[in-house]
Amino acid sequence: MSNPLKRLKYLPWTSLLPVAGLTTQLVAAVEVWLAYGATQSSALRNALTLLYAPPLGTLVLFALGMGMGAIAVYGCELWNRSMLNTGSLWALAFCLLLGLFIKSLLPIPGLLVDLSEISFIAMVVGIFWKGRPYIR
Repeated sequence: MSNPLKRLKYLPWTSLLPVAGLTTQLVAAVEVWLAYGATQSSALRNALTLLYAPPLGTLVLFALGMGMGAIAVYGCELWNRSMLNTGSLWALAFCLLLGLFIKSLLPIPGLLVDLSEISFIAMVVGIFWKGRPYIR
């Protein structure tokens, strides 16, 4: 009987982890920049309050999560296009989830993408939307 987890060993982890880390760092840098701007500017604070108001807030969080997933696939395309397939796209989703978990442990405000179900689902949708040509 074959081991179904054996394929995990052959995924390109050494390429996926740095791409996911850089994507998470990019999102964290933008979040810190927005948090600093919101403390300095009341116009930015009001705009963020309006964007995250209940009717529109869920859609904004979903769109930002999709964007993070698409940026990660774009980074994989720049890094090494030949490694992308369905399994590596799922591994990229796991790596981004790991990056968001590490980011949640740091004192960085979760303005754009945080560790939640909607963010993870949106990242998976963004990954597979941008990675559509690589699905086999």
